[in-house]
Amino acid sequence: MSAAASPARVLDGAAVAAEIRDALRPRIEAVRRAAGRPPTLGLLLAGSDPGSEVYVRNKMRQGEGLGIGTALERLPASAAFEEALRVVEAFNADPDIDGILVQSPLPAGMGDDAERRIFEAIEPSKDVDGFHPENVGRLVQQTSTLAPCTPSGVMELLDRSGVALNGRQAVVIGRSDIVGKPMAMLLLHRHATVTICHSRTVDLPRVASQADVLVAAVGRPAFVTVEFVKPGATVVDVGTNTLTDRDQVASIFGVGSKKLAAFDRRGRVLSGDVHPGVAGVAGAITPVPGGVGPLTIAMLLSNTVQAAEQRLRWRA
Repeated sequence: MSAAASPARVLDGAAVAAEIRDALRPRIEAVRRAAGRPPTLGLLLAGSDPGSEVYVRNKMRQGEGLGIGTALERLPASAAFEEALRVVEAFNADPDIDGILVQSPLPAGMGDDAERRIFEAIEPSKDVDGFHPENVGRLVQQTSTLAPCTPSGVMELLDRSGVALNGRQAVVIGRSDIVGKPMAMLLLHRHATVTICHSRTVDLPRVASQADVLVAAVGRPAFVTVEFVKPGATVVDVGTNTLTDRDQVASIFGVGSKKLAAFDRRGRVLSGDVHPGVAGVAGAITPVPGGVGPLTIAMLLSNTVQAAEQRLRWRA
């Protein structure tokens, strides 16, 4: 039977995330013994975006479940940028805070460049998202200790799933500073030949279909269809899109699908950037949910522990 006719192997991000969290437990205990407290993450949540509320709650729950300390500061949607900056500066100065996370998006009233300015204000050694310019530069130089969580999680998944990268063709669809660019850099560091595609790429399906490893991070539901995929390729779906239109769900997943039944119960479902039909062509694929999402949080916790360990080494 050909690779195109076989169902794709599902890369279980939730299982890999559990492995990552389990490996953190002895490291967390070692930090607790050495510092007299656990590794601690400071979080800023501004506004009341429902998705942000869920993300922050999940991050805190998983961190506290491992024994990581958390300190949450909340601001109303009406808060000025200077109020958010004061929270970050307080976290920077607090010797008991090892990592800082500012949940995106920030309220629109803080200004168009608020996120860039707030990320630049975070002490680089506490920048567990890996967005500070110093950490971005270190990533390019292959000397980073705190790299962006989602791309780092994808690399863990590929490695632990036995996906070869050395000498392979990799295509990343999406050029964001958060996922696309660092994803391409991490793949390049592993000796893949990397192409970054975006909205102005000419004949995007043809370029994508050359990839042995295809990473979709474009933020458009079911954008990557069968014509984008080389038979047998590994397809990583970074997208998490909430669908609230029944006709769209039926169009993507089919009238008799489990997704449509779930939509009828809840009024919304998640879709990745990859069309479900790709599973009939790809050699391996990540699901949504249960693929990349759990890895992002696992790597955030890993970066928090890494930051705590680094600060202990500096103190020694």
